[in-house]
Amino acid sequence: MAVAASISGSRTSYPSVPMSRCGRRRTTVIRSSFAPCSPASTPSTLRIGSKWAELQGARDWDGLLSPLDGALRGELVRYGEFVRAAYASFDFDGGAPSYGSCRFPSRSLLRRAGMPGTGYRVTSLLHAASTSAPGWLPSSPPCGSSYIGFVAVCDDEREIERLGRRDVVVAFRGTATCGEWVDNFKCGLTRLPIPTIGGEEEEEEAMVESGFWRLFTAPGEAHSSLQQQVRDEARRIAHEYGGSGMPPLSITVTGHSLGAALAVLTAHEIATTQQQQRLEHGEPAMMVTAVSFGGPRVGNAGFRRRLEQSGGKVLRVVNSDDIVTKVPGFPVHDYGNGGDEPAKGMMKARVPKWLVSKMGWAYADVGRELRLSQAGLAPNVVASHDLDLYLKLVASCTD
Repeated sequence: MAVAASISGSRTSYPSVPMSRCGRRRTTVIRSSFAPCSPASTPSTLRIGSKWAELQGARDWDGLLSPLDGALRGELVRYGEFVRAAYASFDFDGGAPSYGSCRFPSRSLLRRAGMPGTGYRVTSLLHAASTSAPGWLPSSPPCGSSYIGFVAVCDDEREIERLGRRDVVVAFRGTATCGEWVDNFKCGLTRLPIPTIGGEEEEEEAMVESGFWRLFTAPGEAHSSLQQQVRDEARRIAHEYGGSGMPPLSITVTGHSLGAALAVLTAHEIATTQQQQRLEHGEPAMMVTAVSFGGPRVGNAGFRRRLEQSGGKVLRVVNSDDIVTKVPGFPVHDYGNGGDEPAKGMMKARVPKWLVSKMGWAYADVGRELRLSQAGLAPNVVASHDLDLYLKLVASCTD
């Protein structure tokens, strides 16, 4: 959703500067100041080892956000770089026949997108079919589908040892085509299919933003739906790399803007599919975590509960000046019943829940939130949403 970040193929370095911090029970606010120009960064060499499950949200990041844990900070920046690679590998040239495709072969994608030496190998390119844009807008990508991200598996033994497990990354870019913009503005909520097994009656029907859901579930002319693609690839990876004698396996889904919304939907898809397989066949489950940058709201409280019950974890990285993270709809909170109290500076106006529900705009923030705040910079709608700014804000946090 919203503005695509300005992306270059080169890696960017982020300085370490003192920060003032203020934390709440579920929301952490970090104020940051950083130099506008930064030297190049180096890949993380910090050994994670047995701490990996905690960093992936096994304890909902308790004690890791205020102050921001050094190892988690490095992991967040690292996952943001994968999102950057998804942007850098997208063909933005609307006048070319290759518009909307991946610019690089999968075998060299990470290297050519500015991420050499990661220890990961791209195993699948992902595509999504957006709504047809009006004729007066620029042309749509061929076959109605666009390259939107990739799946990469860590297959380097030293990196697996450093990470404490074999990590699988699913990375999504943000909005790029006119059709995706059309889907972004379909802000009404639509019902999710009811789980076929293991489901108790839900307190509130699970619903998600209709535009995001359509983009996730609609098949294209040359590709199955994005939902089916991630489901098939997750199953294939589990069969190839899971089992006794193999390193632990995790899936980290990450994205920016529209890609952040798709990351949450993907985490829900993989986690709920695994839950069904575990109940039906006793198959072991991989840990599934979504790391979102500048993500809009995705669904209602029923969707949040279903994702939590599936075991999926979500960490939302939010810039307090980024308007995209405050839309669509109105958040319906459950204060006093384990719900997150709003951070200072957030909208505190109360709209009657019955009215919001009747409008179809009753949204809920999903997962744990790390809220960052710019210091010394005037708010700017476009710049506040930029992926580079997000990664600088994260990397500027000190232990």
